[in-house]
Amino acid sequence: MSAELSFRKKAPRKLFYKIGEVCDICAIEAHVLRYWETEFPSLSPGKNRAGQRIYRPKDVQLVQTIQALLHEEGYTIAGARKKLDSESTVEGLPLFTAPRAAQRKLSLGEIRRDLLEILELTKKNPES
Repeated sequence: MSAELSFRKKAPRKLFYKIGEVCDICAIEAHVLRYWETEFPSLSPGKNRAGQRIYRPKDVQLVQTIQALLHEEGYTIAGARKKLDSESTVEGLPLFTAPRAAQRKLSLGEIRRDLLEILELTKKNPES
C-alpha cells in the first residue's frame, strides 16, 4: 500500500496536524519525527504562535514516504534523502525545498536590491 493511500485512510481531513497527531497517524515516536526533520530538508513544518510544530497534509504524506523508504524498502537515511531529492526535480532542476531554518526575514534594503537585480535581468532577457 502506498504512503498516499494509507494517508487517505488513516488521517482525518484537516488543514494542520500537531506533532502528536502525525505520530499517531504514522505510528512513530515524536523524537523520531523531530530527528527526521533535521535529516530531510524538505520536511520542515511550520510553527504556530505557541511554538508548536504544525504539519500540513503534504508534510504528513512526506513523513509516510520517508517511513516507507526507511522501514519497508530498507533505505538508509542518506539513501532515502537522495531518493527524495532525485524525485523532487523537474527536467534536472531541483525544486525549491529550503528548510525553514534557512529562511529569514529580509530587510527592505535587501529586498530592494534583489528586486533591482531581477529587473536588470528581465531587461537583458525580455523574452523570459
